[in-house]
Amino acid sequence: MTEHYYSSRPAAASDPKSLQVALRGRTFTFVTDAGVFSKGGIDFGSRLLIETMDIAEQDEVLDVGCGYGPIGLAAATIASRGRVTMVDINERAVELARANASRNGITNVEIVRGDLFEPLGGRTFTKILSNPPIRAGKAVVHRLFEQAYDHLAEGGQLWIVIQKKQGAPSALAKLESLYASVREADKDKGYRIYCATK
Repeated sequence: MTEHYYSSRPAAASDPKSLQVALRGRTFTFVTDAGVFSKGGIDFGSRLLIETMDIAEQDEVLDVGCGYGPIGLAAATIASRGRVTMVDINERAVELARANASRNGITNVEIVRGDLFEPLGGRTFTKILSNPPIRAGKAVVHRLFEQAYDHLAEGGQLWIVIQKKQGAPSALAKLESLYASVREADKDKGYRIYCATK
């Protein structure tokens, strides 16, 4: 079985690299590594989600599948009076996300390791963000949508990026079966940003 970025312990030899990226009007420095998603730079889908997501100052945010942290850490700078929890199954990604939070002086974050929502107990959030692990398969992605519903406060929103050719139509149908309203917040280069409100 080929190793994926959603492996819990990447076997790939560590090969850290540093990136400087401008997101939402702020420059971030991230260290990435082998065995994590999009190690060479922030992928187009994540960047589109970051630039589109609607985060308020006091939001309680969850980033599911945080990787080395760009989505959650960008959200934390916007939710300056709120808090961001970030979760990933990949232990290397979690270590990188923690180091990247510290490197960028971001303190209103908690970064935990676990499979989707498993380490979060019954906690709820006003916003949940995810660039879901499409390669893990439709069952995993749909489980993320279902479990996100249970972890959203009433009126809370799930923000998702998904590529049209990687299942956006079936993702949209699944979201519409679960949430009170679903809108396409943006689209570019075959990527769709969906905002689903509980």
